[in-house]
Amino acid sequence: MCARFLDRFFKPKPYIVESIPPPSISHGAGMVVPEYKTKPYFIVASVEMGNTTTKCILTGTDLDTGMTYVINKTVKMSRDVRPPKAGEDVFGATLDGTELTRESVTELVRDTLIECHREAGLSIKDDLDFVVRSTGVVAAMDSPDQVGDFVIALANGCLAAGVPPKKMTPPMSKENLTKKLQHYSFADKVVFVGAVAGVIPPVGSSGVEMVANEMEGELAMAGIKEGAKSTSVDFRNPCLSIDFGTTLDGRITSDVDPTAENPFAHTIGNFCGLAGAIPDSIVRGTGQVEGRTGTALDMFGDKSVIEGLSRIGRSAATVEDYVEQAHRHIDIRIVPPDRDRFGRVPVSAKVAHDSGVALIGCDVGVNGSETGALNTIGAEIYEKYGKGLLVDVIDHVCARMALRLIDVAVEHTMVPENASIGFTGRAAISGRKPQYILDGITERGLFKDPKNHVVFVDDGLARGAALMGRCMNSLGKPKNPLGGVRGGPCIMGRRIKIGK
Repeated sequence: MCARFLDRFFKPKPYIVESIPPPSISHGAGMVVPEYKTKPYFIVASVEMGNTTTKCILTGTDLDTGMTYVINKTVKMSRDVRPPKAGEDVFGATLDGTELTRESVTELVRDTLIECHREAGLSIKDDLDFVVRSTGVVAAMDSPDQVGDFVIALANGCLAAGVPPKKMTPPMSKENLTKKLQHYSFADKVVFVGAVAGVIPPVGSSGVEMVANEMEGELAMAGIKEGAKSTSVDFRNPCLSIDFGTTLDGRITSDVDPTAENPFAHTIGNFCGLAGAIPDSIVRGTGQVEGRTGTALDMFGDKSVIEGLSRIGRSAATVEDYVEQAHRHIDIRIVPPDRDRFGRVPVSAKVAHDSGVALIGCDVGVNGSETGALNTIGAEIYEKYGKGLLVDVIDHVCARMALRLIDVAVEHTMVPENASIGFTGRAAISGRKPQYILDGITERGLFKDPKNHVVFVDDGLARGAALMGRCMNSLGKPKNPLGGVRGGPCIMGRRIKIGK
């Protein structure tokens, strides 16, 4: 017992990358100016509308060092989008049933984008370099291709805020870039072929996307790669990136022979389904949050907890019992080819199967049919034991979800010894979830030094947007590469050779 007690203090702590503001420069007499005002920074706005939150996150990448910082973040609850007006067509809804129209989404995005820039003291027209849009609101859509309609609404919101169209598409040539960026761009030497952070996106032979929130998975992967640069984890290919937002997304990338002519990894797996919606369902049973739109964020926040002891103590058996009860309703597996939805997310499972891409899904019953059982479990926990035990149950439920996803990938031989595993999203990086996940990976013996193969990154989508913008504008850092394989060199040379 003594050894197990001491393990709490000496077990490896996970790498958790939190967003930090850019450095400031002092000009004396109390004058402090942020670096992005005076140094060459690539400023990107990530516009994200999810089932729970709508965000505009401004990131700035120091073009001399390649480090990315969060300049400002404006977050609104998606449930607060204005109701549809007479004559507007409802084209979708969030997981909690909040109805959306193109006009209401446009207005929410416009206002969030303007507010974020105003708070940062930046001009959308003069200071902003690029905008990347993404959405996880896919539950009420009939097929993956319908996400395009939603992205158009996001684009309209950006245009309404005053974003020039050229700041949302790749430049035709290096000369089309601003003078500030031309010095740092390799656009005259390499061609952007759609690969972000050295990975080719998955598309079936018919050109159909395999999962509706494909772009979120791409951004999450890129964002985790970027965030890991501030740790000792070499998060390059092969890797598993898992985004535990309200819905689940992410990718598994292949290993690449360092001598191969083509330096890009391929996407061999995709994640889809429900993630943060599962703890949301548990807390909605407590009566402490709104019964339809309340979330675990409302009750517990989104901060990670590493220091100090878990509050489980003598209640470990009780927690384990409730975790088991919850997971009897949670279905995690390879999505069968005959499914067109999994975890309420539209998928093209047959296309994925025929293309050799493993589609790993997480559901509650069938397309959320058993969320009521989770409400009941949450109600019982809160009534009998209160908030303290409830948060421990939720942390363990989410950690086991993450570990079950990894187990499926391991079962299908997609986690080699040189792989890295990264997480972003509130249902993986808040509370004690990172520690529990790292503990579970350590117990599985997948890596000799698991701490240096696992990383947790805040604001993964925003970081991914910054990196996607850099890739589209060919703003690479050969001395600090993000592409290529773990432990390998920069792939710029091979990309130039292919271009020729």
